[in-house]
Amino acid sequence: MDTAASPRVLVIGLDPYRVPGPWDPEPAAEAIEAGLTKFAEHGVGVETCLIGLDGSDEVEAVVANALRAHPWECVTVGGGLRHSDDQVELLELIINLIRRHAPDAAIAFNRTPDTTYEAAARWIE
Repeated sequence: MDTAASPRVLVIGLDPYRVPGPWDPEPAAEAIEAGLTKFAEHGVGVETCLIGLDGSDEVEAVVANALRAHPWECVTVGGGLRHSDDQVELLELIINLIRRHAPDAAIAFNRTPDTTYEAAARWIE
């Protein structure tokens, strides 16, 4: 989701439709969308970089390209990347990519997908 405003925030997270397992991705996708809607309500530009765990992404390249696309004020890292012990190495990769490709951006962490705006708002002017 993009807002009409110039993008200031990049949200990096898991694409719920590309996370393997016996689960319904719809509630997670709806929560992500609800969280992103708040950016538009506040006139803050946002872009997403949702990666899959199904092997369909070259994660490092996808994330690096998104980070280089704009001079971000804030990069918010979603909970799906942080709350799983199985994803520690992926989280480390993403944090180090942020440091390398968006060194001036604040890094924020949401509590849930629908608190993504609030997480970024703590760091943007």
